[in-house]
Amino acid sequence: MPLNKDLTKEIVTVTSRAAIACYKFLGKNDKKSADKAATDSMRNEINKLRINGEVVIGEGELDEAPMLYIGEKLGSGGELNLDIAVDPLEGTNFVAKNLPGALSVIAIAEKGNLFNAPETYMDKLAVSNTVPKDATDLDFSLEKNIKNIADSLNKDLKDITACLLNRPRHKKIIDTLGEMKVKMKLISDGDVSGALMVTNKKFDVDIFLGIGGGPEGVLAASAIDTMGCKFQGRFIFENERDKDRAKRMGIKDLNKKYELEEIIKGDSIFCATGITNGDLVSGIKVKDKKYITETLVTHKSSDLSEIVVREDIIKT
Repeated sequence: MPLNKDLTKEIVTVTSRAAIACYKFLGKNDKKSADKAATDSMRNEINKLRINGEVVIGEGELDEAPMLYIGEKLGSGGELNLDIAVDPLEGTNFVAKNLPGALSVIAIAEKGNLFNAPETYMDKLAVSNTVPKDATDLDFSLEKNIKNIADSLNKDLKDITACLLNRPRHKKIIDTLGEMKVKMKLISDGDVSGALMVTNKKFDVDIFLGIGGGPEGVLAASAIDTMGCKFQGRFIFENERDKDRAKRMGIKDLNKKYELEEIIKGDSIFCATGITNGDLVSGIKVKDKKYITETLVTHKSSDLSEIVVREDIIKT
């Protein structure tokens, strides 16, 4: 049974109410409580849906997360068998410190179509759909990728913008981009939203690159797929424990470079609701005792990509 627009509306409710649930912790310097509130709400709302769902990207394994753990079965039953990827609160620090960019995120696909990513780092590359698919590659040098993008867009290097996490591990990349006079959008957190910067020319980002969370890569890939952009990822395993976990999850080639179509297959729905104002969507507003939310929604089979504004009368 295919995904449909009615389900899309229900998924918007899931992320909107998770966002609202943690809003009361905005600026309270209590990221654990904020994350728990979003997680509890998201689980409760998903369980209202007439689906047979299984969490493939979640808050961790069963021994690490009491709710929305990997492998947890969700939904009230029905004909739809779904894979579910969640990040109830992307940007716990953003909510705790009242900073821009906090989101509540979910992606769903038919059973077996969403990659079950291990809780480890991923080397990522996401590129605008205005750039030819063969112009960039994780195996190319940074210089080659940037120059190929500039050539394909008929731009000077100084007019290319690269987005990446501002981390010590990216010092060499940042130094090289600086030497090339490339513009940089350095983000403190928000791995999902960072990758999605390539999906719309209004963000003025040509490439997202660097090392971030593997599960966040899968979440972003769902929206990127709908918008015709490029995404590649390669997991990074820092120790034997990570390698053993990956092997238990069915990953045989630990050095494999994954293409977008290997991460997300078939139809999918992606929703990201703003908690605090960010580049993708506005944060929650309260007016006349109502919570007003903005959600970026994509649905591949209907070519849907839009911002949905909702009002909820919910006091948490």
